[in-house]
Amino acid sequence: MDKQIDSNLTAQTKTRYNRIAPYYDVMEIITERTFSRWRRQLVARAKGTVLEVGVGTGKNFPYYQKGADVKGLDIADKMLLHARLRAAKLDFPVHLMEGDVQSLPFPENSFDMAIATFVFCSVPDPVLGLKELRRVVKSSGEILLLEHVRIDRPVTGFIMDIINPVILHFIGANINRRTVENIGMAGLHIQKIEHLGFMKMVKMITVKADKAS
Repeated sequence: MDKQIDSNLTAQTKTRYNRIAPYYDVMEIITERTFSRWRRQLVARAKGTVLEVGVGTGKNFPYYQKGADVKGLDIADKMLLHARLRAAKLDFPVHLMEGDVQSLPFPENSFDMAIATFVFCSVPDPVLGLKELRRVVKSSGEILLLEHVRIDRPVTGFIMDIINPVILHFIGANINRRTVENIGMAGLHIQKIEHLGFMKMVKMITVKADKAS
């Protein structure tokens, strides 16, 4: 039996991101000085029909190559307002829509690639969301992820676990997600992983959407 979406947690996530949408870019102005170069490195690889989930305010838009056919999806309608403004300013032809990565409104094998940057820290059921990406991306395609994860050290990891509920309440993100393990639980296979940043907390991950297994 397929796992059901927790509608309460999903609604809470939407509410949190709608609440911080007007301040989101300012909140991340310092971290974005580092994150932006990793975004550029990841997103520049996108080609063909591309689904970007958790598109937020459109921070990845400047880094897409010409010719990429991009659909952007986000759970928070107020975040999408800012994404539309950014797309218009950049003259970037992206199709934006409200939606939930846990239940994507697309048929199987709809996309050549999927991209998510700093998204699966916020998805209530990340394994379910990853399974949905596997479903909508072609077997020959790739899923490109840039995610911060729980630091795999006893003391640091324990501290992250303790303060996670506070961070989650205020900004909607879990700082202790085990995304690498979640990828395997979703039936996906990692082709390449790069460990980035402070204590290797950020992972740039290339996932094969092969559905043979």
